[in-house]
Amino acid sequence: MKRLGVKERIIETASDLFYHNGYNQTGINQIIAEAGVAKASMYQHFRSKEDIAVAYLVGRHALWMEKLFHFVSTEHTSKGKIISCFDYLVNWLCEVDFRGCGWQNIITDLPDDHDKIRNQAVNHKNEIRNYIHTLLKSDETVEQADQLGDQILILLEGAIILSQIQKNKWPILAAKEAAISLLK
Repeated sequence: MKRLGVKERIIETASDLFYHNGYNQTGINQIIAEAGVAKASMYQHFRSKEDIAVAYLVGRHALWMEKLFHFVSTEHTSKGKIISCFDYLVNWLCEVDFRGCGWQNIITDLPDDHDKIRNQAVNHKNEIRNYIHTLLKSDETVEQADQLGDQILILLEGAIILSQIQKNKWPILAAKEAAISLLK
């Protein structure tokens, strides 16, 4: 197996630490030590811990969306794809032992002045919102699609955080049933 480069090791290590330990609980020195890189090497690639977190969220976004799109790809209708998003959440959250959403987790742990990280969280959630709106626009009027899409997004996001709190999939299953009712 090819050894990761310095930048990739930093991102991979920080990603694991941010997701499992939290942004504020993870220090630069811990990232450097666990990635096995020199401080000077780290600063050649990243100016701050915030910049590392942005790289973590960008990479997580690409991977998460790719997995979501792949998961729902077997569905042939827009509504089927939306309902399948809830099934994706069950698989994903069970896989990570209900650790929750990396964007929700980091945003709750974020100092007020970290706008680059906050912007990544907003971008991720907006892309999911736009995806749902686009799916619905093929079946509904634009106004109805946007309103319904926002309701579905709230169900998805609420199900994620409540599943994390409960350490159980029942909130996702309940949100899925609510979505099915909304989509009738």
